[in-house]
Amino acid sequence: MDKSTQELIRGYLVKAEEKLGVVNRLLAQHDFEDAVSRAYYAAFYAAQALLLSEGLESRSHGGLVALIGLHFVKTGKLDKKFGRYLSNLMEDRQQSDYNLFSGLEKEDAERSLEEAKAFVAEIRRQLSDYL
Repeated sequence: MDKSTQELIRGYLVKAEEKLGVVNRLLAQHDFEDAVSRAYYAAFYAAQALLLSEGLESRSHGGLVALIGLHFVKTGKLDKKFGRYLSNLMEDRQQSDYNLFSGLEKEDAERSLEEAKAFVAEIRRQLSDYL
């Protein structure tokens, strides 16, 4: 793997961690919809790093979830729960971003944060050679 790809992987992981920090701030401000959205993006950036480590790229959010499922969950490289977390986070983000009245509450945002933190931590563990 070339140096620029390694730098991109590190950059995605840094961005994922930054988004987790944003989620904490949004939760403290009781901005639950945006917290849910940013939690998804934390996982999204970590997933991008994981895909890139295998020379894969996604052009859409749905494609990202599908590629993670196909190349990592189904092959056993990533536990099924992390595939579920990514799917849950994407669904909640869509609800948050595209529905006028999302119905998302504090508990939803807290669950999203926990799932995103676990997902990012697992991806960081798997990509520790790049850090």
